[in-house]
Amino acid sequence: MTDPASARTGARDPDALIARAGLRGDPNRDQHFLVDDRVLDRLPGYLPEGTDASHLLEIGAGTGALTDRLLAAADRVTAVERDPRLAAFLREEFADEIDAGRLTVIEGDALDVDLPADATASVSNLPYGVSSEIAFRLLPTGIPLVLMFQREFAERMAAEPGTPEYGRLSVTAGHYADVAVVEPVPRGAFDPAPAVESAVVRAVPRDPDYDVPDDEFFLRFVTAAFTQRRKTMRNAIRNTAHISKLDDPRAVVAAADEALMGKRAGEVTPAEFAHLSRLAWDVGEPAERE
Repeated sequence: MTDPASARTGARDPDALIARAGLRGDPNRDQHFLVDDRVLDRLPGYLPEGTDASHLLEIGAGTGALTDRLLAAADRVTAVERDPRLAAFLREEFADEIDAGRLTVIEGDALDVDLPADATASVSNLPYGVSSEIAFRLLPTGIPLVLMFQREFAERMAAEPGTPEYGRLSVTAGHYADVAVVEPVPRGAFDPAPAVESAVVRAVPRDPDYDVPDDEFFLRFVTAAFTQRRKTMRNAIRNTAHISKLDDPRAVVAAADEALMGKRAGEVTPAEFAHLSRLAWDVGEPAERE
């Protein structure tokens, strides 16, 4: 006999979920529910081939349309939802899956709660207002990610050097993973529709093909350079010591390759940033070495 919960899993209608929840998404609270069945059905499939789907993490579960698809693809799912009304609805709607030990609902802000240490991947329609902070909480965990962002943000994450979109976000995201935009998503796929287009990003964890002296220092050095992206690296390094916390930025400029110092941050590859950060670590007297 087919278990009633199993029969429903993966087939819940997103509009019916909203109706049963009795709640409308509130744009002022970053609540845009994904209601396009085709997009919902595709999202778990964007995980890299061979991904361990034994425990998927979802941030911003809303009314559970994506939660339902993830339950059909995984052994277990942990769903984080900060709206108490929606968290209560998830516990009621998915009571059978919770009783079966297949779903855990965490009520709280994803930036504050303890995320499960044994999650093997995350597929999430992130709240746009905090998508950057959540992404950079997930990226260092080293698990595959399939995340929905504002399209402009997604394209900046995946941008290559020398393109207008390339920036701090591209270098820092690429430090943790191979990042690619896998699907643009129109505004009409959401209820209520957001003001901007969206896109799905896949992040496949990897070790960078370069070494850095210290992750925190490297990311701060990159951030500092991009605050003056129209300046040459020579001037950017000199002018941003208050951000990079280099006590002797001029020593870095003096020791660096002249051609590299003539580039602008948007032209510098991640490997070149890594080279400069090692140089800065050795001769620039960063705060960490005091």
